[in-house]
Amino acid sequence: MEMESSPGSQLKPVHQEAQERPGRNRGGWITLPFIAGSMLGLGLAINGTTSNLLVYLLKEYNVESIDAAQIANIIRGSLNLVPVAGAVVSDSYFGCFPVILAGTVINILAFVLFTLTAALPSLRPPHCAPPSAVCPHGTPGQLTVLYAAVCLLAIGTGGTRFNVATLGADQFGSAHEQDTFFNWYFVFLYASFIVGDTAIVYLQDGVSWALGFSVCLGTTVASLVMLLLGARYYRMPVPKGSPYTELARVVVAAVRKARVDVAGRRLQYYVGDGTVADSGSDGAPSKRLGFLNRAAVITASDGTAETTGGGHRSSGWRLCTVQQVEDLKSLLGVLPLWSSGILVSVSIGVMIGMVILQGLAMDRSLGPTFKIPAGSITVCSLAAFIAATPVLERAVFPLWCRVTGVLPTPLQRVGLGHVVNVAGMVAAALVERRRLSVMRAHHGADEALGWVTPMSVLWLLIPLAIVGVGEALHFPGNMAFYYQEFPKTLRSTATAMAPLLIAMGFYLSTVFVDVVRRVTAWLPGNINQGRLDNVYWTVAVTATVNFGYFLVCVCLYKSRK
Repeated sequence: MEMESSPGSQLKPVHQEAQERPGRNRGGWITLPFIAGSMLGLGLAINGTTSNLLVYLLKEYNVESIDAAQIANIIRGSLNLVPVAGAVVSDSYFGCFPVILAGTVINILAFVLFTLTAALPSLRPPHCAPPSAVCPHGTPGQLTVLYAAVCLLAIGTGGTRFNVATLGADQFGSAHEQDTFFNWYFVFLYASFIVGDTAIVYLQDGVSWALGFSVCLGTTVASLVMLLLGARYYRMPVPKGSPYTELARVVVAAVRKARVDVAGRRLQYYVGDGTVADSGSDGAPSKRLGFLNRAAVITASDGTAETTGGGHRSSGWRLCTVQQVEDLKSLLGVLPLWSSGILVSVSIGVMIGMVILQGLAMDRSLGPTFKIPAGSITVCSLAAFIAATPVLERAVFPLWCRVTGVLPTPLQRVGLGHVVNVAGMVAAALVERRRLSVMRAHHGADEALGWVTPMSVLWLLIPLAIVGVGEALHFPGNMAFYYQEFPKTLRSTATAMAPLLIAMGFYLSTVFVDVVRRVTAWLPGNINQGRLDNVYWTVAVTATVNFGYFLVCVCLYKSRK
């Protein structure tokens, strides 16, 4: 029986690692091809569709440009928020594999609907020529089918995307192997995003929307097949009930004992299994968030039966174990650090929403015949992530270790990601300033007519690449940190904390853009008439202040280990 190293572990075996089903205990790197194959099929289909959804709304549903960008960001946020619910269901009731399986099937249904919207003209409004002042919008019935597909996609992604990360990490026993897996998890995930942002976007926008969505449907089916082929190799911990109920019990028990006098007394804390610990002993709870310690204090009304192992135990809503208290503390202690990542995701959300509009207003020609699809522009950020990850893993981190004597911790990597992200926002502001200067030089005072600026879209690759390197530091570091710091019963929730950051970023980026539109003239319907560079400068300054907040959180944080 495994013992936790946190307070109380000397006296009580705490949340035992979930028992595994017979025949499901192989695990290890043999599972990676199946997990990676499933992840690649889902990733290219989902990201290829979401990256090009803005263009789909513009061209096929006649939605106004900034509104389409806002809708696309809300949908991206939803695709990263729903995995939190998937993690709760996985941790509490079914485990990772059944939830991933159900999510993949739901994704298949989503792409069936997307394919129908593209293949059947009756499910879309009539085509509108760009110069037309009056463009028909989708009917309620048409929009219902479209948003039903989006909702199914969000629900399916909630069951798959980051539960796959937990399933993969569960195959390994050491923290180093888990850390390495998370790095490569993001490599495979972003590789699928690159294929989606290039091949799928090209098929949808350049050949046929129906064909593009049909390919997404096929790759999702292939993902389901890969997942099932590897089932006999997976290590599948079985959940032991909702861990969230135990956390709620700690809060309730602490509140019920709020009036208990603990000053100057030698207290006894309930450890479990007929064992108690005196205050000041190794088994007593830590002093941080001391109010919660009341939940484990044994009072006269709780009785002393637990010390002898007999009699009736006090209600779990009045007396909790030291380990339950420490689990809640570890969860609450992470939240300030987690919140420091929200503005990083906001900056990325703003850039992703606006960079496609920038691309549509720039020269996208690559050679005499080929034109880069606007929805594929963000692929540079993904490529930079993939290129940076092995360089960091094989060169930068070992060099860091030779200089300092230890590998960089997850939090150190996250901090570097903050700095690189700020640099990316500065680069985005400088590129946009140049774009506006070129546009005005060619169109004079009447810049509103200059919809396509004679400046290559390849300039956008500079800020996107910098942001991609920042993500290679920030997101894997965050996921490894949460996985190591969260209680073992909340591992799926731990891996969902990173996508929750992304979701919050996309949602708040829409709020940020809406506020900018209301209080400034920086974002009109035609970005050639606006000052998008000022938007990026504002984001860069905000991200710099947020980095200071991150450093304060790091200084105050105490690891549960």
